Amino acid sequence: MKAENMEKSKQLKEIIKNSKKICVFTGAGISCPSGIPDFRSADGLYNQKSGYNYSPEEIISHSFFVRNPDLFYDFYKSKMLYPNAQPNKAHKYFADLEKQGKDVSVVTQNIDGLHQKAGSSKVFELHGSVARNYCTKCKKSYSLEYIANSQGIPRCTEDKAIIKPDVVLYEEPLDGDVIEGAINAIANADTLIVIGTSLVVYPAASFIRYYKGKNMILINKSKTSYDTIANMSINEDVIEVVEYLEK
Repeated sequence: MKAENMEKSKQLKEIIKNSKKICVFTGAGISCPSGIPDFRSADGLYNQKSGYNYSPEEIISHSFFVRNPDLFYDFYKSKMLYPNAQPNKAHKYFADLEKQGKDVSVVTQNIDGLHQKAGSSKVFELHGSVARNYCTKCKKSYSLEYIANSQGIPRCTEDKAIIKPDVVLYEEPLDGDVIEGAINAIANADTLIVIGTSLVVYPAASFIRYYKGKNMILINKSKTSYDTIANMSINEDVIEVVEYLEK
């Protein structure tokens, strides 16, 4: 780690120690060390060839799901499901802060459910979760494993209707209750730590503007357009930062 980032991490450690309410806003970068690729980097999902005559963005849209559920699920199961992924040090660090008595809320753009697996209890999933799935007709719930192990289009055991992931697809609105909870968590936090996101996905990225405190810290490998707004920006791998915080 660069000396500059070590000094910033030292300051962050002190900020966390003195904070009562912490909100962690996370993007794909926090889950990359768990083996889940991000979306927008050079090797990310959106820069990969989909193997279809459609872009990844088009495939994971609501209209495509309705028109071509077979192709949707072929792509979804091969590119977006990682049933064996486990929380990494970063997920566990913030869950452990909660166990130590800190009031920690997590607002995440991720759909992988790793914050909950790590033990965080207050998680606002802006884009839903692959862990929840439901029948489009009778609303019966199904697990991630059921979807991952299904052949072709996953169908309900009760009425044979198509099962849909509880994931916000393109063309679909975010859940109002989740938005309200996320904004409240951000607005009421002493400290806001933004991790592993390029902050280009809206409206989610705009939510951090509700933070009015003095401790907005951005941790991301590359610079973002919000770096000048933040009180501190650490352009470093989140695992290296967390390993420093744990010392």
